[in-house]
Amino acid sequence: MYSPKYAITNRILTNIGQIEAAKEVIINAPLVPTYEKQFQTDAAARTIHHGTHIEGNELNLIQTKKILEGQDVYGKPRDIQEVINYRNVINLIDELAYKRGQYDLETLLDIHKATVDKIIDATKVGVLRSTQVIIKEEGTDRIVLKPPPSIEVPYLLQDFFGWLNSDNSKDVHPVIKAGIAHYVLVAIHPFVEGNGRTVRAFTILILLREGYDIKRFFSLEEHFDKDLAAYYDALFRVDVASLNIAQRDLTPWVEYFTEVVAVELVKIKEKVRKLSLDTRLKVKFGEQVSLTERQMRLMEYIADQGGAPMAELKKLIPMVSEDTILRDLKTLIDKKIIKKEGSTKSARYILNKT
Repeated sequence: MYSPKYAITNRILTNIGQIEAAKEVIINAPLVPTYEKQFQTDAAARTIHHGTHIEGNELNLIQTKKILEGQDVYGKPRDIQEVINYRNVINLIDELAYKRGQYDLETLLDIHKATVDKIIDATKVGVLRSTQVIIKEEGTDRIVLKPPPSIEVPYLLQDFFGWLNSDNSKDVHPVIKAGIAHYVLVAIHPFVEGNGRTVRAFTILILLREGYDIKRFFSLEEHFDKDLAAYYDALFRVDVASLNIAQRDLTPWVEYFTEVVAVELVKIKEKVRKLSLDTRLKVKFGEQVSLTERQMRLMEYIADQGGAPMAELKKLIPMVSEDTILRDLKTLIDKKIIKKEGSTKSARYILNKT
């Protein structure tokens, strides 16, 4: 059975720490449903656009959104069909995420069918390759990976799925597991065409099933597409001297993949945190209330803790004087965002809910 080789480096630990912290904020942020839907729709459109653009699709994001809305656009029929197909793929993995049971080859084949429907020969849709292929970097023609002979593909996939469903894989952090799956499936390259989109979709499926859907706010495809050289370089940095995929050290790829997830989730965390704060203020005051970054930190801490004395707030922002913090607190009190409870040294600042 396949058993991945990689080391848990400080970089990977840092990335996982950022992922967990961002996940906590995103999952618990008090977003109103309309904003959640807006975030999800936008993330899906970016995933579909960038996921197809990586493979050479010439449609831009605006055209992609129009197609998703059912509007007509001018473009190559194949490009349009690729967008439609990847929309279907996204819908499919949403359904598969809630399907009970193990990961299996049938699921991978179903994703491939949806990915390449009507754009490649029907005899190759959802069918494992029977010819040799090589993976080249777009633009440079540099050989990034040379996949194994086609005769080995079924056996390699069997070994891979055996590990993915094993007790050993259950002890692996879901993001690392998804990253390993991404690399291994790219390295095996099961299909003649459509491997990239199929593999990335399967990777997202693992994240969804393992509880890292993060409200469907993120788009890894966008990150890959915007720095395709780094994406290919991370694949290339895995030593492919050994033709046996199981012998390859995946550490450089796992570092890269966990960092991509961390970067994307931290960006979403900041959007969600700001939006959550703005939403609360708008609901209360009916208009945007302008606060400095320091005032926002004070308010968020007071809100999170249910109140705080001056001693805690001084520790929160140790780089400034007590007088400066007092001025910030007075501004928040004047705006009726917080209020002071008590008048002695034990006084606390709490949210003004009236």
